[in-house]
Amino acid sequence: MKHYDCIAIGTGSAMSVVEALMNSDPEIKAAVVDKDEPGGICLTRACIPSKLLVYPAEMVRYIEEAAMQGIRVDITSVDFRFIMERMRSIISKTSKEIEQSLRSGPFDYYGEVAEFTGPYTMRVGKEEISADMILLCPGSRPAIPEIPGLEKSGYLTSDTLLGLKDLPKSLVILGGGYVAAEYGHFFSAMGSVVTILGRNPQFLPGEEPEVAAVALKEMSEYMDIITNHEVFEVSTEKEGGVLVRFRSRETGLEKEVTAEKLLVAAGRASNADILRTDRAGILTDSEGWLVVNDYLETSVKNIWGFGDATGRHLFKHVANYESRVVYANAVLKRPVTVDYHAVPHAVFAYPEIASVGVKESEAVSSFGEEEILVGFKLFAQTARGEAMGLRNCFVKVILEETTGKILGAHIIGPQASILIQEIINLMYTQDQTPAPIYQGMHIHPSLSEVVQRSFNNLMTHGDYQHMLSHQFPELFD
Repeated sequence: MKHYDCIAIGTGSAMSVVEALMNSDPEIKAAVVDKDEPGGICLTRACIPSKLLVYPAEMVRYIEEAAMQGIRVDITSVDFRFIMERMRSIISKTSKEIEQSLRSGPFDYYGEVAEFTGPYTMRVGKEEISADMILLCPGSRPAIPEIPGLEKSGYLTSDTLLGLKDLPKSLVILGGGYVAAEYGHFFSAMGSVVTILGRNPQFLPGEEPEVAAVALKEMSEYMDIITNHEVFEVSTEKEGGVLVRFRSRETGLEKEVTAEKLLVAAGRASNADILRTDRAGILTDSEGWLVVNDYLETSVKNIWGFGDATGRHLFKHVANYESRVVYANAVLKRPVTVDYHAVPHAVFAYPEIASVGVKESEAVSSFGEEEILVGFKLFAQTARGEAMGLRNCFVKVILEETTGKILGAHIIGPQASILIQEIINLMYTQDQTPAPIYQGMHIHPSLSEVVQRSFNNLMTHGDYQHMLSHQFPELFD
């Protein structure tokens, strides 16, 4: 049995810890294990390939809206196969470069499935290895719900759709979250007839209700979005498509839709079962995610879990942050607890969405209605937003009244993921207030002014709710 100082599972964010560890001590013996293509799920199956696809989709939408500015232009064709092959080429090239560096690195690389045989021992392929420290960053996989007929339907996931060569004429997406929104945007822009079937009453349930309402209204212009319905049966049609039967969770009324392809986008599942963490005595929760403490240590000393493996925040930037926490605790022995007070995310649909911190309802629960302030501004209420012909896009900010701390921010509109960074950075300062936004010059006219003006338009929780329902009913009609 080979013994190492450190075993790392996963070649994504875990590599940051391994590289830092070996830079600190070249004599360290480490093993890196990954059953999948090198580079981690973000590179090979999630963030990067999906953004390589949604960018051309965004270009299609911009061209379609050019007539609003008096520009007449027709899209003569969209080369789906070229777009897919370009994406695969970029991902493959990067992954192979990472594999070459792994195979020539100062550690042992195993491109095999790993599973625990005991607390600090693992079987990798046909070999047994052990280590004093183990880093578990194995990512996650698409969750597949138990629906009669689904397994035989030849469904797609966010993993397998990346291998498509031909554009499906029609597509049903099971799920109403981030993946459904982004791929609904992509496939509809490419020319597919898209239907989204969401189980939750709210489209994009992780977003603020008014953000979700605008997203539903805007995105319904190019695809059919059905919420609060549950799929209860899937069958394969004689001509090769799929028939999806679903019912209203409110009335029980049953409906059906037929499409060439079915995409399952019903969330993510843990990979802890593949690792057989139970054999090591590593605790998992009821859904199979690794249980870790505030230092990201599992129930077994010196075995650490981070990234998707914990099920907390399934974003690459969070995994990168957590890798720094693990390095501080596991290697430097300087106790650092995780801080999730300002975790940002973006939905690269059309319109784009970005969020950081808490939602308004969460702020009310924590501080009370009288202790929070809400700022709101429509993009159209700025010169640049008006010039762009933006309709319902807006910025919403949430502050604690007594301290002025920024608690959260939510943006829907062009470049939302860029605009929100100004707020994210302030949430990581010592006092976490918007003072620099008030004091700093914002270029006029620019979209960034909508962020500044949202902080200049603060109101109580009650006044904000009244304003939404009376001054902006068009957001929800």
